[in-house]
Amino acid sequence: MASNYHFATVSLPLFLLFATLSTAALVKQQPLILKYHNGSLLKGSVTVNLIWYGKFTPAQRSIVVDFIQSLNSAAPANPSVAAWWKTTEKYSSGASTLVVGKQFLDEAYSLGKALKNSHLVYLAAKGGHAPRTVNVVLTAADVSVDGFCRSRCGSHGATRSAARFAYAWVGNSAAFCPGYCAWPFHQPAYGPQAPPLVAPNGDVGVDGMVINLATVLAGTVTNPFNNGYFQGTAAAPLEAVSACTGVFGSGAYPGYPGSVLLDKSTGASYNAQGVNGRKYLLPAMWDPKTSQCATLV
Repeated sequence: MASNYHFATVSLPLFLLFATLSTAALVKQQPLILKYHNGSLLKGSVTVNLIWYGKFTPAQRSIVVDFIQSLNSAAPANPSVAAWWKTTEKYSSGASTLVVGKQFLDEAYSLGKALKNSHLVYLAAKGGHAPRTVNVVLTAADVSVDGFCRSRCGSHGATRSAARFAYAWVGNSAAFCPGYCAWPFHQPAYGPQAPPLVAPNGDVGVDGMVINLATVLAGTVTNPFNNGYFQGTAAAPLEAVSACTGVFGSGAYPGYPGSVLLDKSTGASYNAQGVNGRKYLLPAMWDPKTSQCATLV
């Protein structure tokens, strides 16, 4: 099956590199503007099917499912996950309401523990080809994927076949590269070595997955078929969240996630509240109305 696969996560070492350079040496960056390329976006009710590849505990799965359910929940107090997601409505107007659909468990590692991009598309197809659907493949901590930990932590794309559908992948980096894909919940692999933040759900790998899942979901609804909103080239675009890599709160700079909230009972850091008492740390999202990376705190 032919596919169009584009990265949605900016590598951590890249933005930490700038922390080692003097301010005077930095070339003035061009304004951050995500251009709309007149393609279709995913608006309205969008079903998110989950393909769990490898072994995840029920607690780990609930962290991710609760996050997706939180995207459209009006119940949690602000700052909320839903308020963060609401920024996607400003992209060519109209809301994208994400609903958890089917879940598929592949705990037997049917394709082995070393996956290629073609394997991800094959697994994603288990979710079907229905319109306004995103099939998300989530790989366990003992599964390697081409490019994982080297150039990406998650990505998304779409098939080119007649039965076109959008899909995404995010890996659990706990065993392979938590300093790369689960920062700021782990010491960074490169750059300034600040103490890590405490993960809000007590799972460095899965809380890191939520950050990357948030990134690819926002990229999927605003640039599902590689002709939506992005800056740069279509082969390696900066999208709604990947354009704001490393920013979680006000005052962020390379190697420092910004000012976020602290749960006094657990010491965990967060900036958004979700359903079932969950707290999450979510990356900044580019706001097309202000042309700025918007944070909740």
